[in-house]
Amino acid sequence: MKRLLSVYAWLVFAFLYLPIVVIVALSFNKSRYGVSWTGFTLEWYSRLFANERVLEYLGNTLVVATVSTTVSTIIGTLLAVGLVRYRFRLQNGLRYLLYTTVVVPDIVMGISLLLLFAEVRSLIGWPRLSLLTIILGHISFQIAYVTLVVRARLMLLDPALEEAALDLGANNWRTFREVTLPLISPGVVSGALLAFSLSLDDFVVTFFTSGSGSTTLPLYIYSAVKLGVSPEIHALSTLMVGATILVLVLGVLFWRNRG
Repeated sequence: MKRLLSVYAWLVFAFLYLPIVVIVALSFNKSRYGVSWTGFTLEWYSRLFANERVLEYLGNTLVVATVSTTVSTIIGTLLAVGLVRYRFRLQNGLRYLLYTTVVVPDIVMGISLLLLFAEVRSLIGWPRLSLLTIILGHISFQIAYVTLVVRARLMLLDPALEEAALDLGANNWRTFREVTLPLISPGVVSGALLAFSLSLDDFVVTFFTSGSGSTTLPLYIYSAVKLGVSPEIHALSTLMVGATILVLVLGVLFWRNRG
């Protein structure tokens, strides 16, 4: 039985990761068409970085990911502290609402945000679909992930440490800055890295909240694939996968070193 489960697990992993391996391999293949291997090359990467549009879309992607991650990390951290250290009405409802944000389908989130922005714009004439609306859309789901990660770290923190700081004369802000925040920093950094990687890879929410002049790399890949998959798309996809893995590995290493 154990051996059967092991084989089943390997089949599942192969189903999940073999397509990614194929994309990575094809990004180094000299052949422009087909999947037959004709030799190793870095030509597609050089063409990719010579494409000014791709560099523009990369800049948009990094701006969205950086700003949304910064805002969601600050709000998510404060929200996690409030949920763990304080008691208030509807606290359980707020906690369950966070889980709902995580499990709700992306397409539902994207359509909801589009309708919200359209309704607000009809009332006050703002905002137009742009990088700002993409950032707001990403913040709306990143906050939940950051909050849950930081909350898990806070649950492991002994409240007596904060109480000791308060007994020694520190106010609430100083206690948070010099005691609580350093102790939960692995959770904060892990949540921020998770939010950043989610923003880099997001397509559905970005698709519904983007406007003219606010194309990101996932949107570019989608539009380019409709015209045919080229080796440049393979190279771009490989770089995005590598960036995501790097961010997550850094988060794990930081957690182990500081945990």
